Amino acid sequence: MTTVQPPGVELSARGVELVLPGGAVALSGIDVPTVGPGRVLGVAGGSGAGKTLLLEVLAGLRVPRSGRVSVRAAATTGDAEQGAGEEPEQGQGQALRYGFVPQDDIVHRALPLRTALEYAARLRGTDPGDVPLVLAELGLAEAAGQPVRTLSGGQRKRASIAIELLSRPRLLFLDEPTSGLDPLAGAQLTQYLVRLAASGVTVVFTTHTPADLHHCDQVLFIAPNGRPGPSGTPDELLRLSPDGTFEALYSVEAPVPDGGSPPREEPRAPAARPRFSPATGRLRQWAVLTGRDLRLLRHDRLTAAITIGSPLIIIAMFALLFRPGVFDPDHPAPAASAMVLFWIAFGAFFFGLAYGLPQICGELPVVRRERRTVLRLWPYLLAKLTVLGPVLLLADALLLVVLRALDRLPSADLSVHASLFATTALASFAALALGLCCSALVSEPSQAALVLPLLCFPQVLFSGAFVPVPNMAAGGRWISVAMTNRWAFEALGSGADLETLWRGGGPEGRALLDSYGDSFGSPAWVGWVILAGCAVALLVVAWLVLRRRCPTSAHRLSTSDGGPVRP
Repeated sequence: MTTVQPPGVELSARGVELVLPGGAVALSGIDVPTVGPGRVLGVAGGSGAGKTLLLEVLAGLRVPRSGRVSVRAAATTGDAEQGAGEEPEQGQGQALRYGFVPQDDIVHRALPLRTALEYAARLRGTDPGDVPLVLAELGLAEAAGQPVRTLSGGQRKRASIAIELLSRPRLLFLDEPTSGLDPLAGAQLTQYLVRLAASGVTVVFTTHTPADLHHCDQVLFIAPNGRPGPSGTPDELLRLSPDGTFEALYSVEAPVPDGGSPPREEPRAPAARPRFSPATGRLRQWAVLTGRDLRLLRHDRLTAAITIGSPLIIIAMFALLFRPGVFDPDHPAPAASAMVLFWIAFGAFFFGLAYGLPQICGELPVVRRERRTVLRLWPYLLAKLTVLGPVLLLADALLLVVLRALDRLPSADLSVHASLFATTALASFAALALGLCCSALVSEPSQAALVLPLLCFPQVLFSGAFVPVPNMAAGGRWISVAMTNRWAFEALGSGADLETLWRGGGPEGRALLDSYGDSFGSPAWVGWVILAGCAVALLVVAWLVLRRRCPTSAHRLSTSDGGPVRP
């Protein structure tokens, strides 16, 4: 790594009050002592006291209702302050290089450790050649080739810190880094944080382990219900403690100064959140994220087997379910032909949905962390489409080729089969977009598994195949408009020219024509436009959900003359 370091950072806060969306006051009147380069601040308190919330306020991830957070270059008099509901204005500073290590792992578990860090470095625009040095600093050199999932809890914590160190942050936040570690591993980790601070980094971490506080330069306690607790150096606090231990201070509130509570700053209207200036552009991020997703698919063999194997199993079941010759104009089977096209439409929908649902929720902690510094959401979503799209197209093409070879589809010109393929491809992409949207809404893969049947049943019931749309109740007809499977089924029926086939199908065919009405009267391209519109709309919704769930940080640095601090 380069030895040239950007200016150090001082952090402090005064009178922080945070109100949660439900109206509950989570933090009230919290003052944070000034902590600068080479110093470690420990934030302690009982469970639910608000340690993590305060850390997110200090990191710019939450805007307090009142109070002020000050982040300044240590060697200057200028600062960038975040008041109640306000953030630094655009163009008045450069994005601060800071690191935030949450409690969750922020490393893809399926990748080897070195590979995961190299992709993180490329995404941040830093040199992947720094990875071996960071691994050596954290004592992870021998584990560099191991998949992250095989590392111990302490090693995974250090791996998450390694991700942040790649961008050489000057301000590092850690949320309970020693949680779940044995006493020895916890002590080694806090000792490393002290050594890291000695290199000029400002370190702030939360903890519920009293032993961690002995390694801090400053300690801040948060009393129950988010009230201010005592603060000071470890020696000062131990002298204040009734029994000489930190444990006795967990429920102690700081005394209120003479004259009552400090004056509360009036809340101000929130300003627009400034965007981070990513270290890499959109095209570069798309390329890096696409490469990482391909490596993830390759290293997670179970996921790869399911991704490739599930279409093959479904295609085999379709071949066994339908008898040949149902599209023979001399001996048509009108009802069977409708079912063949419906299940093709549903198969395309299922492929896309099943691929999309696990994609985001399984790596949400990683997305949140990367979003706070460099990640752009559109390259992230487009990388998913780039990796999964060809697999979906191959599955759809294979489905149609096998069914045609087994005489389960009409013998027709290439243009007809091209129309069927276009419909299934657009149906799969619309379902993939739906899966990504729902994956962004849930928090873990188990929840995504519960969502799968809830999304499939309406697509079956309101597609218009089993109960034609003209025969549905008014409410059902309105619901069917939102079902991509309906438009795929109708586009397939139009492309296969079901109306002409059914006219020659005797009384059964004429009865179906009457019950389905004009369902197949529109050209196939009408269904294509609707399916493409659904895919785009769902991707926009996924982008909006991720934008809300994975915010950027508000912190920027300024010099005393108003110019940017150059990291």
